Amino acid sequence: MLKKTQLKTIEENKSIKAYNTFGVECFSEYFTRVNSEEELREILLNKNFKKKFILGGGSNLLLTKKILGLCIHVNLKGIHKVEENEEHIVLEVQAGENWHKFVVWTINQGYGGLENLSLIPGNTGTAPIQNIGAYGVELKDSFVSCMAMNVQTAEISKFNLEDVAFGYRTSIFKTTLKGKYVITSVQFRLTKKNHKLKTSYGAIKEEMGNIPVSPKSIADAVISIRERKLPDPKVIGNGGSFFKNPIIKEKQFENLLEKYPEIPYYRMNSSEIKIPAGWLIESLGFKGYKKGDAGVHKDQALVLVNHGKASGQEILVLSQELQKKVKDIFDIYLEIEVNIY
Repeated sequence: MLKKTQLKTIEENKSIKAYNTFGVECFSEYFTRVNSEEELREILLNKNFKKKFILGGGSNLLLTKKILGLCIHVNLKGIHKVEENEEHIVLEVQAGENWHKFVVWTINQGYGGLENLSLIPGNTGTAPIQNIGAYGVELKDSFVSCMAMNVQTAEISKFNLEDVAFGYRTSIFKTTLKGKYVITSVQFRLTKKNHKLKTSYGAIKEEMGNIPVSPKSIADAVISIRERKLPDPKVIGNGGSFFKNPIIKEKQFENLLEKYPEIPYYRMNSSEIKIPAGWLIESLGFKGYKKGDAGVHKDQALVLVNHGKASGQEILVLSQELQKKVKDIFDIYLEIEVNIY
């Protein structure tokens, strides 16, 4: 059954399977899509729905139960220039723009800054929530500000870099303001020349070979690496990296290194070491592991997958099993990166 609000159509008992990259079957009590700030404001102020669930690209989300209340799919589109000089350009991007398509667009325009973040699934509006990052670059490195609408009052506020409190795969929108705002647009400052290119993290240099370093060549290398290592959600359901790479103290790392001299690592600073979560899982023999239709990807142990009909709850139970095993053996707690509902 469909209900009409002043501006929007509300669907009842809507399947969200096509709206989450894990491809798990989940239903929402009510569902609507908004294409403008005006539509978003109207639906947030609608008093007929006490509970409201905000849905973006559905890429960093594991649905484990029915969505009660109204599911609002944010579909705002558009990219426009805010300011520009010889060195930089500031772009404002609407929340519903696909992240990777936006990155490709910036590279085709000759802009630098986002090339290392190529092929990350999801939409631009949800990217700041967890400060997406890859290959030595994080979203915060080019972030200027974002506009966000208060879920209760529908008032718009501007959040500058210092307001967002970015951390490793986190922000204020994932902590104290979780569920309280809907990001409607994001501004980025990108380079037009004298690009600050980063090729030292991971296998980028090796992938590029003798190709001259540029935003385009780095993006091509990152895309090539990710396509080999990570599964396409259109082929097999997944939410990308399921766990954060744990950061441990120097003393604990030294103890681990004695037992596991082959352990890969990345030094964050003089006292903290980042350990690849995928290596921890793989070293325990879980690469390619299946439990029903829930599984660990055969090529990348950091990614949990849906082989067809796994429920969100079954994938969550598998993740908890991995957490326990890693904790028991390495005394490291794997923190889940994906949002669990």
